[in-house]
Amino acid sequence: MGKALSKYTTSRDNNFNLVRFVAAVLVLYSHSYPLSKGSNAVDPLGSFINMTWGGIAVDVFFITSGFLITYSFFSRNNIIAFIWARILRIYPALIVAIIFCVFIVGLFFTTNTISDYLFDPQTLKFFRRNVTLFSGVKYELPGVFASNPYANAVNGSLWTLPYEIKMYTYLAIIAFTLMYVQKWLGKRSLFITFLSIAVISVTANIVNHFILFTPVEFLQLFSMFFVGAVFYIFRDYIFLSSRIFLVALVVLLLSTINKDLFFVIYSVLLPYLVFYIAYIPAGSIRKYNNDGDYSYGMYIYAFPVQQSIVAIIPNVSTTNMMAIAFGITLILVIFSWHFIEKKFLKMKGHYVIFEKILRKPKSN
Repeated sequence: MGKALSKYTTSRDNNFNLVRFVAAVLVLYSHSYPLSKGSNAVDPLGSFINMTWGGIAVDVFFITSGFLITYSFFSRNNIIAFIWARILRIYPALIVAIIFCVFIVGLFFTTNTISDYLFDPQTLKFFRRNVTLFSGVKYELPGVFASNPYANAVNGSLWTLPYEIKMYTYLAIIAFTLMYVQKWLGKRSLFITFLSIAVISVTANIVNHFILFTPVEFLQLFSMFFVGAVFYIFRDYIFLSSRIFLVALVVLLLSTINKDLFFVIYSVLLPYLVFYIAYIPAGSIRKYNNDGDYSYGMYIYAFPVQQSIVAIIPNVSTTNMMAIAFGITLILVIFSWHFIEKKFLKMKGHYVIFEKILRKPKSN
């Protein structure tokens, strides 16, 4: 029957870094079609099951994020430490990536004069909104990529980050509240609440697929995130079995005979498949962990690099663009991880300073 998921969560020796890096590369792959051919183009999988590799990759990101962020919250048991850790993971690398977009990509490719570009209110708006994420994101910079097949967008991948921040917030509010409610209702309230949220959101997402009643993106990502959270909450009761994994994989593949059937099966089975791959395959595959976590950098740099290649090499083939973009982006990613992300993540223990700042009494 396999071992309980909880038997694996006590160790950092897993495949999460690799799973998320592959997901980020799949986003690059999927974006290559509309960026090189125009907004109506999709990767081959999209026309087959009405879901692109990039869309699946984003779901994988939110499933793993829901699991790992829930683990982070309950293992720290300190909401200030939790917030500080999330700030360090998201913002330092993001800010540098936005500086790269504005002052390197933007300055090089804008058709405006340098002064007009720099002092255009849209440039400031791009920078301000994308380094905070509080008011959504902005994709356009003045005069940049206007002639590309996928016109104007400088970094379209950023659209998921405000959703990510929202999920962190929802999780923190729910979990923090339940920590106090448990005093009166018992520990079962934690299990019941998270399970209810996951079941209701997945059901609503499936219903929404057939009868559109709310924007697809939010409900899809919300359901994936909280299913990931439930896998952590119920880690003692979920068993990772090769037999179950193979059956689930076969069922998922067979369901591709019908696009709607696939979506239903996919929504239910994908999380189990992801966590099996994240924990069970071992051996030389684990050596990837020695390199670091390159997924975030790949995700936030690939899009502007791809757009730059298309601008420099008009009519570049999709395959050539993918290869060139991967190589250039990987260089940026290695720099981002080793010189920015990794260094800031070492500051997680400094949350006490952050806590003092937040709790400092206001002077009269």
